[in-house]
Amino acid sequence: MIVTTVNVNGIRAAAKKGFVEWLASTSADVVCLQEVRAETAQLPAEVRDAAGWHAVWAPAAAKGRAGVAVLSRTAPQATRIGFGSAEFDDSGRYAEIELPGLTVASLYLPSGEVGTDRQDEKERFMAEFLTHLTDLKARAAADGREVVVCGDWNIAHREADLKNWKANQKNAGFLPEERAWLTRVLDEAGYVDVVRAHHPEQEGPYSWWSYRGRAFDNDSGWRIDYLMASQKLADTCTEAYVERPASHAERWSDHAPVTAVFGTGAH
Repeated sequence: MIVTTVNVNGIRAAAKKGFVEWLASTSADVVCLQEVRAETAQLPAEVRDAAGWHAVWAPAAAKGRAGVAVLSRTAPQATRIGFGSAEFDDSGRYAEIELPGLTVASLYLPSGEVGTDRQDEKERFMAEFLTHLTDLKARAAADGREVVVCGDWNIAHREADLKNWKANQKNAGFLPEERAWLTRVLDEAGYVDVVRAHHPEQEGPYSWWSYRGRAFDNDSGWRIDYLMASQKLADTCTEAYVERPASHAERWSDHAPVTAVFGTGAH
């Protein structure tokens, strides 16, 4: 079972720059997308009707913003948009599918901005979502299921997760309280960051690079795209890596796909 997550930074733009070709060539069984930024009717036909895929699209009520999706080779047994939040369920930030023995979710956590309403929104989302993560894993365990929540979490957890951490300690995405929240996802809710588990001492591997300057060429990035798995599922993970493009010209998003390979224990 191969699961990939990627923030496409606008599916219509990405489709013109290489996403369609990437989707046709990927060996993933499930692909989670974030920042789709399109209503279902606005999706390019080759994306909306991609051969061999079953898709759940969750656009935001606010047009041109957010939007997530889950694409799977196997038809889902059940699907869900939102996580039971009165404030956030129509914001295009969460969708999940159930496959045999496995729940896969796509998350686009708000990015926030210090000193603004956007940061307050992010904090409200985080508070509600931690409760959901805990409940989701408990329900799955009761049903004998495993869970992986994939997506753009918009938080770098550790100093090794962004190149210029010293300059970003007071910026959204690397605030002490955001990092502490992500620690709670791991320690209290009991999820495993599978990429970090496979690269415990590495700087990065980064999954997002600003389009400004030469951030990509200098590998001056952030690791904010995670696959957070339940322990038993994480124990079957044999590989976890970032699909970093070979060159700046080959990028179709400012994020790169992040992929994990899970073994037979996932089924």
